[in-house]
Amino acid sequence: MKALLLAAGYGTRLKPLTDYLPKCLMPIKGLPLLEYWLYNLNKLELSGVLLNMHHMHSEVNTYLKNSKYLKFISTSVEKKLLGTAGTIKNNFNYFKGESLLVIHADNFCSCDLGPFIKFHFKKRPQNTVMSMMVFETSNPKKCGVIKINEKNIVTNFFEKVDSPPSTLANAAIYILENEVIEFINNIDKEIIDFSIDVIPHFMGKIAA
Repeated sequence: MKALLLAAGYGTRLKPLTDYLPKCLMPIKGLPLLEYWLYNLNKLELSGVLLNMHHMHSEVNTYLKNSKYLKFISTSVEKKLLGTAGTIKNNFNYFKGESLLVIHADNFCSCDLGPFIKFHFKKRPQNTVMSMMVFETSNPKKCGVIKINEKNIVTNFFEKVDSPPSTLANAAIYILENEVIEFINNIDKEIIDFSIDVIPHFMGKIAA
């Protein structure tokens, strides 16, 4: 399995802080946010990790040059933002043929990725091609929320609606099988949003 760390965004909700530092390098208890993700990924047996960059990419590159995790990181600089799934299409040759762990590197998550990965490969329902990490939220209007059936398969997805029908939220951490990667590569546009262009197509084939 490979991993994609999405770190290209502008971090507009953290302005003016992100005018001086990219969101993925914002410090939490003295460590850059990205450091937490690299620490967790370094514990996994991955065949490669790709970090995509755009906003203030030179600062991210400077951080990586001094990182002890540099040896297992590849980078991709986007001249313009391609969307969460557009990045996968843009790097299709890097990802094809393997499972893919997708993480938003500008989110903080105190999760243990080990059980999530074990669920995907050992316990996810038959005929599902994607696993989505989820959590209970007290503010569902601010999240993409899902509904699931008795097998923990996603049956409906609602992206930040005024009357959310669920408190089970999408954590935006996924494991994709190659069928999903191939589907993304065949979408006939350059800028591709994962929530809008990909998730709805796989209803009934996503494990929560």
